[in-house]
Amino acid sequence: MTTPTQALGTALITGASTGIGSIYADRLAKRGHDLILVARNAERLTALARRIASDTGRKVETVQADLTAPADLRRVEEILRTNISISTLVNNAGVGAAAPLVASDVDKMEDMIDLNVTALTRLTYAAVPGFVARGGGTIINIASIVAIAPEILNGVYGGSKAYVLAFSQSLVHELADKGIRVQAVLPGATATEFWDVAGQPVHQLPAEIVMSAADMVDASLAGFDLGELVTIPSLANQTDWDRYETARRAMSDRLSNAIPAPRYNVRQHERLSA
Repeated sequence: MTTPTQALGTALITGASTGIGSIYADRLAKRGHDLILVARNAERLTALARRIASDTGRKVETVQADLTAPADLRRVEEILRTNISISTLVNNAGVGAAAPLVASDVDKMEDMIDLNVTALTRLTYAAVPGFVARGGGTIINIASIVAIAPEILNGVYGGSKAYVLAFSQSLVHELADKGIRVQAVLPGATATEFWDVAGQPVHQLPAEIVMSAADMVDASLAGFDLGELVTIPSLANQTDWDRYETARRAMSDRLSNAIPAPRYNVRQHERLSA
């Protein structure tokens, strides 16, 4: 474990004012990172920054920004492009929904895509060239178990988190030889304000499936330390994921072929119609 006195560069964390993001801020500062905390709520950001700076002695900056607002998003992108001290990007900002897709406001679904997909993508694009030039860096993308279990909640939310997982896996493929670590975190139900925004207060969920945000982040960082590319904090047996991933990769070699699969009888139909 890194001691607090070891400087590890700066970690920029989105959605940092509360919940998962605020705990990542605390834990990464204690590991030796200076911080740039990004969120909409300036008052909460300021209070968190003061506490962490006092507790850890690290340098903590705050950036009030709404990542669904193009001007604010571009401002954070510029920080990622120009601040050469940044070594870690935690793409935590996100929003969810629990209502069925057909019962949801399509404008709110578009806002969800803007935050969960577009902002995450643009911030990653802003950070990666500098990481490559400096020969290293870390990207932690907070996805969700709905990335692989989209039936659980709202379909747009599940689709947005499936994107985060697929994007992260592609980044691993492209950047591993450039000294860049990528981790996708797939939390299950976590005790944060997320559920209030999603329209299903957390107290309505079975207590046995809800993890505290502190435990979720600590497990995710332990997974990072273990070298995991995908961390599912609630999954007891890592071999379950390994089997899933092995099956996916094995099938990927058989997904493109010049000839349709025999069960579709395409060639047979051609012969009969000739």
